[in-house]
Amino acid sequence: MSGASGLRVAVIGVGAMGSAHASALAEGRIDGARLVAVCDPDRVARERFSDVVGFGDSNQLFASGLAEAVLIATPHWDHAPIAVRALEQGLHVLTEKPIAVHKADCEKMRRAYEERPNAAQVFAAMFSLRTDPRYLKLRELLEARELGVVQRINWISTDWFRPDAYYQSRPWRGSFRGEGGGVLLNQCSHVLDVWQWLFGMPKRVHAFCGFGRFHPIEVEDQVTAYLEYEAGATGVFVASTGEAPGTNRLEVTGDLGRVIVEARGLAVTRNEQSATLCSQRNPARNSAPRSSLSSIPLAPQPQPREFVIQNFVNAVASRVPLIAPAIEGIHSVELANAMVLSARLKETVTLPMDSARYAAELERLVASSR
Repeated sequence: MSGASGLRVAVIGVGAMGSAHASALAEGRIDGARLVAVCDPDRVARERFSDVVGFGDSNQLFASGLAEAVLIATPHWDHAPIAVRALEQGLHVLTEKPIAVHKADCEKMRRAYEERPNAAQVFAAMFSLRTDPRYLKLRELLEARELGVVQRINWISTDWFRPDAYYQSRPWRGSFRGEGGGVLLNQCSHVLDVWQWLFGMPKRVHAFCGFGRFHPIEVEDQVTAYLEYEAGATGVFVASTGEAPGTNRLEVTGDLGRVIVEARGLAVTRNEQSATLCSQRNPARNSAPRSSLSSIPLAPQPQPREFVIQNFVNAVASRVPLIAPAIEGIHSVELANAMVLSARLKETVTLPMDSARYAAELERLVASSR
């Protein structure tokens, strides 16, 4: 149990994103929690938080007993081993996205959580896009079956432009050895999480990836993927860090209508009659169902990452449901892995994917990594 002054939280990794999380805790923007330590091998990074204890190694932090919970914001490869050790130590864990680099590591995290020493331990992921009112509303429409049977999903996610300087800013960026993947694992983890959160997991994936298409890097910076669902729906996913101006457009079509997610809300087109019934029963040769268009204006969630941290703290304190249980993070990792594997092998990948198969392919990529 946390003391009267709040849940004792340590942030592991205080680079660009981790320092923002640590600042939110240190400045009291998270109710019921306080920053008690930071952990980073970079002494300069630690010294930005000189009011709390600094550790150069996460094992030293765990041994200290200072923290009841950790927020992991390290480079990708470190997420899984640190989370596993933290769970084994009985700590509550909130990890940045992606929860791991590949599915096999996600499975290790899941086992560590299932075998945790304290049943009350909370394990969450920083999937802050789940707080966006637009996707929450779309999820509500889908659950109410207001679009009928989903037939097609299209998501163009190319507003991630990064110059070469971005990849040169950290030695681990842009390589399989350092980052484990590119636009899919890094920028689009949130998007792929929302995809599976809204539509579930497909049965088959076929993808085309550009590895270093726009930048002098090893990992994918351009993706076009085709997804097939067991019930017949299809999806196309497009992502890039080399396109400007970029686009962020999600379009979902069902037999009762269509939703387009726009910057400031949803554009909803509703059919007066199911497209399926119209096709079967309408005697006219070229007549489509009548439809009407409406808009649902929605403002973005302010400070979504702080919202997720607050939810994590509240889940520890009073068992409120998590916005993003970390166990669900395996799905976005599997989608990213399947797309890369499909592109590398030039074949369709069936899901659930064999995690050992992708781990072996990734091991080959890491072995030849620069």
